[in-house]
Amino acid sequence: MKGSIVVLGEISGCKLAARIVDGRLEDLLVDPSSDDAPPLPGTIYRGICDRPVKGQGGMFLRLPDGSGFLRGAGGLRPGQALLVQVTGFAEPGKAVPLTTRLLFKSKYAIVTPDAPGINVSRAIRDEELRVRLLEIATGVLGPETEPGLILRSAAADASEDDIADDIRAMRDLAVAVLGDATGAEPELLVDGPDAQTLAWRDWPVPDLLSDGPEAIIDHGLAEMIAAVSGPRFFLHGGGHAWIEPTHALVAVDVNTGGDTSPAAGLKSNIALARDLPRQLRCRGLGGQIVIDFAPMPKKDRRQLETVLRAAFRSDPIETTLAGWTQMGNFELQRKRERPPLAHLELP
Repeated sequence: MKGSIVVLGEISGCKLAARIVDGRLEDLLVDPSSDDAPPLPGTIYRGICDRPVKGQGGMFLRLPDGSGFLRGAGGLRPGQALLVQVTGFAEPGKAVPLTTRLLFKSKYAIVTPDAPGINVSRAIRDEELRVRLLEIATGVLGPETEPGLILRSAAADASEDDIADDIRAMRDLAVAVLGDATGAEPELLVDGPDAQTLAWRDWPVPDLLSDGPEAIIDHGLAEMIAAVSGPRFFLHGGGHAWIEPTHALVAVDVNTGGDTSPAAGLKSNIALARDLPRQLRCRGLGGQIVIDFAPMPKKDRRQLETVLRAAFRSDPIETTLAGWTQMGNFELQRKRERPPLAHLELP
């Protein structure tokens, strides 16, 4: 089916949201499966400083349901209360990653207590529209520039009332949380968004919204998820690749398949580069990613890097292209914003 579809449903007791574009799974959000899963990114706590870790330049904090780790924690003392936000999924056996730079994020507005001023997404280039959006924001917040505000690109197509309501809701939430900064015990203040909330907040408005068990069957979603669950997948042009998460990193291996032409390596590598952001999104993979590309002349590396940069430019998850290693592999560093898909049991 042509066009974009968002499917909301549940598999193995896990809420999920899937974005399908022209019949292909483009994005997948799945909630963690167990009650003892780490907190969702975006969760806000009042944490209590526990003990500094000088060698790592950070501080462990007590949270209501475990411990967290805050980097760059100079000047803090044990017992001090601190407002913190979860920045990503914790690896098994590790403390929850935290930041003190809180973001209150909705579909059209992000309130930024630590960054005063009103800003409009750079993706909105129409100057008249930018001026109108600034007027809406100023009308809600008044001349004050604290807390700060970012109007997201989705605001370009929203009504004035919806934008104003979003700004008010995020401002009021920020004010309430900032007013709850003191206390002797750790406390959960704001839950992080689940998969379906994230889909509403961050994905474009689809041509069709479909939900429930029948939607999963009608759109073949289980089969699509199965295709991004196994380690091997096929590339455009006849090659194939493997993605295998380990405890330390994610290994990616590219193969040319039956193509023995001189350009086979470059063609398969380019196909992998174009599909890699989608594969990582749907699989929920992050951290250190090492790619063993198919053999190709060194002179083709610059062309491949250009394709990689273009592919990740539109990807919503922060990814750094670290570059080539001495052994000829390519390394990426990707933020862990999602749980790995491995926990989901398909029917």
